[in-house]
Amino acid sequence: MKKILLSGILLFSTYVASAQLFVRDGSYVFVTNQFITVTQDVNLNNTGNIFLRNTSQLLQRGTGSSSNSGTGALSVFQEGTVNNFQYNYWCSPVGSGAAGNPFGISLFNRPTGLISSTSAEILPLGNYNGTATGGVGGTIQIAPYWIWKFVNQTPVYANWQFVGNTTTLNPGEGFTMKGTSGTDALVVDADGVANKTGLAQRYDFRGRPNDGNIIVAVSTGNRTLIGNPYPSAINLNMFLIENSGRSFNASTGVVSAGGNPNVIRGEAYFWEHSKSGASHNLNTYVGGYGTYVANGSNVGTPGTWASATWNTYNASGTVNTTGPSTGSDFRRQFSPIGQGFMVEGVAAGSVTMKNLYRVFVREGLSNQSTFERNALVTSTSVSTSQNWEDIPNVAGLDYTQISKLPVPQIKLEVVLNDTQSREVVMAFNPNTTDGYDIGYDAIAPDDTTSPNLVYFNQNENTKKAVITTLPFHSDKRIPIAFKAAENATYKVKVSELINFYDSNEVYLHDKISGLYHDITNGFCNLNVAAGENVSQYEITFKNYDVLLNNDLNLVANSFNIFQNNTTSMLNIVNNSAKEIATCSVFDVSGKLIISKKNLGKNSLIEIPTNVLSDGVYIVKVVTSDAVSVEKKIIVGTK
Repeated sequence: MKKILLSGILLFSTYVASAQLFVRDGSYVFVTNQFITVTQDVNLNNTGNIFLRNTSQLLQRGTGSSSNSGTGALSVFQEGTVNNFQYNYWCSPVGSGAAGNPFGISLFNRPTGLISSTSAEILPLGNYNGTATGGVGGTIQIAPYWIWKFVNQTPVYANWQFVGNTTTLNPGEGFTMKGTSGTDALVVDADGVANKTGLAQRYDFRGRPNDGNIIVAVSTGNRTLIGNPYPSAINLNMFLIENSGRSFNASTGVVSAGGNPNVIRGEAYFWEHSKSGASHNLNTYVGGYGTYVANGSNVGTPGTWASATWNTYNASGTVNTTGPSTGSDFRRQFSPIGQGFMVEGVAAGSVTMKNLYRVFVREGLSNQSTFERNALVTSTSVSTSQNWEDIPNVAGLDYTQISKLPVPQIKLEVVLNDTQSREVVMAFNPNTTDGYDIGYDAIAPDDTTSPNLVYFNQNENTKKAVITTLPFHSDKRIPIAFKAAENATYKVKVSELINFYDSNEVYLHDKISGLYHDITNGFCNLNVAAGENVSQYEITFKNYDVLLNNDLNLVANSFNIFQNNTTSMLNIVNNSAKEIATCSVFDVSGKLIISKKNLGKNSLIEIPTNVLSDGVYIVKVVTSDAVSVEKKIIVGTK
């Protein structure tokens, strides 16, 4: 069955084409603030178009490779969030319609009306500054010098691959692009977003929509810039889980081990540029990678996010210093249209994006879907609604039966020398181990390059985790390591509790000094020697010194030691039935006068004192578990 849609048809509500969507020459489909689902392919005949407006999205249910066809175009908007000196990471939802449906920046457009647009102007390679202008003849000028990709390369700066103004980006391959300067106040859509205000530059992606299985190469130890390749959001958890050697039940969302090839480590790295700086020189860049991992037991459960550390960089692209602050608190479970991110391979092969992952989720923090916006989130507690509202999706998952509360988490803020900051996260999931669990623990994005580092020390320092996920127990001791280029002062505190109620106390324990630092109510200061300290510190949920002292006091208070001068007996009342190893009596000069051993644990123990002269003596009782109690007595005759 085919659905033939004629010019001017407006779709204001959910639309499902039962088989194929065919848009004939000169016709278009207009969707506003809704989604359209096609169970098979989309054919955009000649000048046939689909216009997705006001957060609208296209879902396709086909399996295998794409069979979309036609020379018409789908049009969808997305906004960058940087100026002409800073990068966003992108992944296009459309292509040129040529063999393989490749993408290039010539497919970008400037919106001029609700369905009209003009092609972006591609500047000469020697021009480094993109610009937006409004009014009659307004345009988007894109500097192609900053269009690069990173496919299956060792993570060093020299391995970025130049794309420029060519249309050679394969579906699923991400790319970098700097933003624009200037202003374009034109608003064409009901969402009220201008083409260019502040850092937000609106781009109109126009081309054949991507669809079906999209494959990108990976290999051991190499990183690849990929992203969401569809004109809809995706559930990023599904992608990370299926490509890191696990599987999920499409009916319930429950995650299980095995079932798929393990080709990536399981975390996604998102680039974030500090919104300051006005230079293209690399040594003025301030930015870093935030880290996301899907550590829930269900694909519908939000994962864990560790904010980017805003590093500065040398001319060679290596890290110079760890940045003065951390990036924003993003929500990454549902990757929006156009979002790019890095993954790291653990085996030779390829990652696969599938229609199965596609969902209709509008961007927003409450929806766990942010591109790279700067809206901040207050410290998290429990939502008033525990489960999701209905989320239309290709997998057929009933999100209303799934909690949208993330696994319990504790975020730590760590500051080096009052100038550099880093965030690390502890998450708690009973289905994990204390060691490294692929897909649950996330390795620091700069684990081999940063001169200063804070990480959870798993698997004997071979896995430097910025996010550690493990079962919770109040007696848990979690190793944390500090790396410093030179002698330094680190400050550590709990910055946020997310859905965590199992303990009111979090301590940083220095195993050398024996001190327990309360880090829930403020920073504690640590003097860290140059090098990599992997064994001195740990996170605990109890102050064992206080607990031990309390226990000792309870035991000591259970003894009543007194001299009965009427009977000339030293009485020891043993209310706790402790095994008494020794009882010693000293005179005031410290000379041992009486020594008794192995006195048992009777409730009353009597020791004759008729050999003692009148005077003051010190009695010391020691139990078999080394509790010591001392008491002064006075011996006298009546």
